Amino acid sequence: MSRPRLLLSLCAGLVLLHALPPCGAEPFRFPEKRHGKGELRYINKMPVLIVEGTPEEIGEQVGVLALKPAVRVLDYPRGLLDQFSVGGLWGLAVKQGKAMVEHFPADYRTEMEAMAKASGAPWDKVVAGNTLFDIKKMFFCSALLIDADRSATRGPLLGRNLDYPSLGYVHQYSLVTVYRPKGKHAFVAIGFPGLVGCLSGMNDAGLAVGVLESFGVRKDEGHFDPKGLPYALCYRTLLEECTTIAEAKKRLERLPRTTLTNLVIADRKDIGVLEITPKSVVLRRADKGLCSCTNHFCTELKADTKVNIANTFGRFDTLEETRKLDRLLRVEDLRRKLDEANLGDLTLQTMVFEPATLKLDLAIGRPPASSLPLRTLDLAPLLKPVDRVGQRTRD
Repeated sequence: MSRPRLLLSLCAGLVLLHALPPCGAEPFRFPEKRHGKGELRYINKMPVLIVEGTPEEIGEQVGVLALKPAVRVLDYPRGLLDQFSVGGLWGLAVKQGKAMVEHFPADYRTEMEAMAKASGAPWDKVVAGNTLFDIKKMFFCSALLIDADRSATRGPLLGRNLDYPSLGYVHQYSLVTVYRPKGKHAFVAIGFPGLVGCLSGMNDAGLAVGVLESFGVRKDEGHFDPKGLPYALCYRTLLEECTTIAEAKKRLERLPRTTLTNLVIADRKDIGVLEITPKSVVLRRADKGLCSCTNHFCTELKADTKVNIANTFGRFDTLEETRKLDRLLRVEDLRRKLDEANLGDLTLQTMVFEPATLKLDLAIGRPPASSLPLRTLDLAPLLKPVDRVGQRTRD
């Protein structure tokens, strides 16, 4: 089956998600534990994994502390295909994913191999978990960014919903991971066990990102390049190497890219949206102190015909209503507006990054997460390396 036909099959199956019965089992909880330089503990009632060192060390820590106990999440990629009655494509998806892994930077491939070995996870499942995002299109999301002049915090704000099928259980595995890679920027990623890349995150310099897929583009742009680097790995690269939006755009232009995405991005002083294809990277700047973003392009890359999957244009208009608020905007204002744009059972995580102060406001739990209260994490001490006596900074 071609990639466009796979996309149509998956999107057609989206309507089945709301008919899923609630999970009757006891909700999953990550066990608190240490391993090597790594540690998993709860901070403000949220699971936080802290890993540090070389790619081998980080991979082993993630495998032992997060992926091994979260064994059910390993079945999610295959379960997603089965749910949409395209489970027969599993072999094709794995084959395509393995071909993509051949193009991974050595550090990421090494980390992924160490993670699989330490957790005992089948390699096919680890590969699918790190490449299926790019092979198919089922990743929606909404985002709202506010610049410093319109923010009650006096610093930029980047808020976003992560919208993705939960299959009734995957929301239980939401995890905050603090990475301290040797020789690179430390950063936090909000995602799930087993992901080497980053879907939402912020580094120690205050550069924050969040990915949203796009479903249409002008005719002269490519839709998919199987030789590209999966987008989650591209965006991890930006956090490890860059400090500003300008630096991130230049670095991204040099990376081989697989598919169509929007990347909402903020640094300590500015906000914007990078509209991305395998051929192009275009920066959409703030309009009167605000950026809204869903699953379509708004610059010269926009599609000739509107593709309104998951009500992308309606959600965009809902976020744009924020412009009517004639006052400085708070973190809670972003959560409320993101809640108005939620996609019900698909809204697994809601968060607001505060780059100027290195704070994360996060809601995870039973969807829609946007309806839940935000809990704040002070990331500044967590993004520091171990101190002289080898003890981690405690909250």
